[in-house]
Amino acid sequence: MLTPARLALASVLSLSVLALSACGDSGDETASDGAGSSTEAGSSGVECTVDDITVEGELGATPTVTLPDDCDPPATLLSTDLVVGTGPAAEAGDTVETNYHLVTWSDRQVLDSSFERGETFPLENLGNAPVIDGWNQGLLGITEGSRRLLVVPPDLGYGQGGNGIAPNETLVFVVDAVSVS
Repeated sequence: MLTPARLALASVLSLSVLALSACGDSGDETASDGAGSSTEAGSSGVECTVDDITVEGELGATPTVTLPDDCDPPATLLSTDLVVGTGPAAEAGDTVETNYHLVTWSDRQVLDSSFERGETFPLENLGNAPVIDGWNQGLLGITEGSRRLLVVPPDLGYGQGGNGIAPNETLVFVVDAVSVS
């Protein structure tokens, strides 16, 4: 049976990141000192790539994410391995025990971090898990021991927002695959 904290964590990833952040991060950290989101008036017209995003920190440790301010958030899901693990690759239906760090693009705020809470999140039934589509799609194929950067556009995240997420918010996750089963 899942503990109350894990139930809250699962419902937050599927329904509302705000409830999850209430359990952990105070939201006082920023991911970078960059300007406001390029989703606002004055966008650059050039979409960012994974190469434009800087992630510092070792596998297993809380990462630091720096987002650029000279390009627009991508309109499609971006996924790249920052560290490639040697364990089994996650397939549809698998359980991936994860640690993750979430930064919102528009305000560069750390909204949630399981690293900071010291508790992993079990992503059960990958591909059909009760989480955002960006996770179900973006974590397929991750190998145990990997660190993956996911940049999730609004249509694969929380869309029109609510519950602490701004409308049309792009979400940036750094996810460590602690185990795959």
